[in-house]
Amino acid sequence: MSDLPIILVAAVALFDRDGRVLIARRPEGKSMAGLWEFPGGKVEAGETPEQALIRELQEELAVDTVESCLAPFTFASHAYDDFHLLMPLYVCRKWEGKVTPVEGQTLKWVMPTQLKEYPMPPADKPLIAMLRDCL
Repeated sequence: MSDLPIILVAAVALFDRDGRVLIARRPEGKSMAGLWEFPGGKVEAGETPEQALIRELQEELAVDTVESCLAPFTFASHAYDDFHLLMPLYVCRKWEGKVTPVEGQTLKWVMPTQLKEYPMPPADKPLIAMLRDCL
């Protein structure tokens, strides 16, 4: 049995009309800086993962979506040195607003087959094959 705290983080694969998925580069000064990840963030007390994603998309990317547009897809479970990450991944194809890097992060739209070319945190790596092979 592990003594590591479990951290719940929700992430989303935003797909544009061309079938590309959005990834964001973690900024300098944050843990795992320079690695690419799917947008999202920590689920706060009293929030559902869907509510957390709606909030994070507004805060980080200046776009609005609704719970019915967030389709549960898969999840990641990964033990880091000081916590265990549990991360449900949703797929979203419908939102309002123009995707804008509000927090100065670098954003890229890439085809799912290209995701393996971008260095990602260990928890995100298994999601690459799922997105490439299942959508």
